[in-house]
Amino acid sequence: MIIRDAGPPDLPAITAIYAHHVLHGAGTFEEVPPDQAMMAERLEKVQDSGWAWLVAEAEGDEGQGIVGFAYYTQFRDRSAFRFTAEDSIYVRDNVRGQGVGKALVAALLQRATEAGFRQMFALIGDSDNVGSIGLHLSLGFRQAGVLRSAGLKFGRWVDLVFMQRGIGLADRDVPGDSGE
Repeated sequence: MIIRDAGPPDLPAITAIYAHHVLHGAGTFEEVPPDQAMMAERLEKVQDSGWAWLVAEAEGDEGQGIVGFAYYTQFRDRSAFRFTAEDSIYVRDNVRGQGVGKALVAALLQRATEAGFRQMFALIGDSDNVGSIGLHLSLGFRQAGVLRSAGLKFGRWVDLVFMQRGIGLADRDVPGDSGE
């Protein structure tokens, strides 16, 4: 498997993978899949901000192509969050449980650390999402809280699980910049 930066040629696969999760899972709270133009805008915004948007591409398996994608953004727009990132990860349904997600999140952690981030958050839709929760636990995240019944999807209330991991120096010191 190759992990690399996403680009415009990857958008059809990215859009299809995400649409599946929107329509069939509670990992995202979106209910209508965005079209390829909207996904292109999202990709551009992430990359123009200097953050990472990565894809996992199957090696040597004709027709597999892109099997997952992940990106991180600054957790919130306020300047106090300038060292706090949030990850998002989506894997093609027929390759779940094969290490694609773990490889993507591990690469995001490295890229966010290199960019100077100190904390990585994962906001996981659905407390029953044992795959994503387990993946994050395996990479050193810890559960930081649960917002019960945070969203309504598929006719049921869905929790939002907060997970957190320190990266780089984490909170062992205060970075030298003064913010905005």
